[in-house]
Amino acid sequence: MEHKQMFDGPKAPKSQTSPEDGGDTGRLVGSDRVLAVLKELARYPDGVGLDELTRVIGSPKPTVHRALGALRRAGLADQDARGQYLLGDEFLRMAFAHHEARPEHIRVLPVLQALSERFGETVHYAVLDGREVVYRAKVDPPTGAVRLTSTVGGRNPAHTTGVGKLLLAHRLTTFDEVEAWVGDATLERRTPQTLCTAADLHRDLRATRERGYALDDQENEAGVNCLSLPVYATSPAVPSGAVSVSALTYRTPLRTLVDAADEIRVLLGPLGEPHP
Repeated sequence: MEHKQMFDGPKAPKSQTSPEDGGDTGRLVGSDRVLAVLKELARYPDGVGLDELTRVIGSPKPTVHRALGALRRAGLADQDARGQYLLGDEFLRMAFAHHEARPEHIRVLPVLQALSERFGETVHYAVLDGREVVYRAKVDPPTGAVRLTSTVGGRNPAHTTGVGKLLLAHRLTTFDEVEAWVGDATLERRTPQTLCTAADLHRDLRATRERGYALDDQENEAGVNCLSLPVYATSPAVPSGAVSVSALTYRTPLRTLVDAADEIRVLLGPLGEPHP
C-alpha cells in the first residue's frame, strides 16, 4: 500500500559558526536557512505567517524574514493579501516543468494510465531514496468514489511498501546486507502486518526475487494492498523504480492482483524487462 504521504518538516540547521562571521561555513548555514524556509513553505499550501515559520525553523525572526525576502526576489516565494507566505509561481513553474520533462515520467505515464483503466485502482511509479520511497507519478482510476490520497513527491518507509520492498530486493540480496540496512534503527510498524525485523524483511525480499514481484498485504495501512513490479526506465540491468497497482482490499483483493501479475507485465512491456 502506497498512499500516505510522510513528510517531516526541515529541522533548523546546526552550526558551530555564526553566519555573520564571514567564513565559508557561515555562508553555507545562511543558504541552509533559506532552503529550510523554502521546504517549510511547501507544507502550507494556504500560506503561513512569519511567526509560525520562525517557531518551526527555530531561527530568529529577522533571519527568517531575510530568507523570505531572498526567496521572494527570486520568485520562489510570495506573500498574499493576508500577509501569509507561500510558494511562488516561479518555483511551481520550474518544478512542474522539470517533472514533466523527466524521461522516466514520459515513458512510464502511459503504462500507469493503462493499468489504472484496467484495474480501476490507483497506480504509482516510485523510486528508492535511502530508507524511503518517493512517488514520481500517480494515476487515479477514471471512475470510483474512493481514491487513495497519495501525492507526487510524497514519501513512505521502504520496508512498509510494495515498491520499496521490490527495489530493496534488488539491492539487499543477503541477510547480512538486510541486517546492515536495518542497523540500529527501529523499523516503524504501520499496521500489525508490517515487517519490522531484519529476518522477516530478508524472507520477504528473497520471496520477491523468486516470484519477480513484491506484495504489500496491508503493511502500510489497513484496507489497502498492492502488487509491485520493477521498471527499467534509465538502466538496462538495475530497476530505476517500480510500478505498483494499489488497491482497496474490499473491491480488489490481493489474490486478484497476484492472478493478474503476468497481465501487468505485458502492459509494462519493454519497461518491465531487464536488458543484459
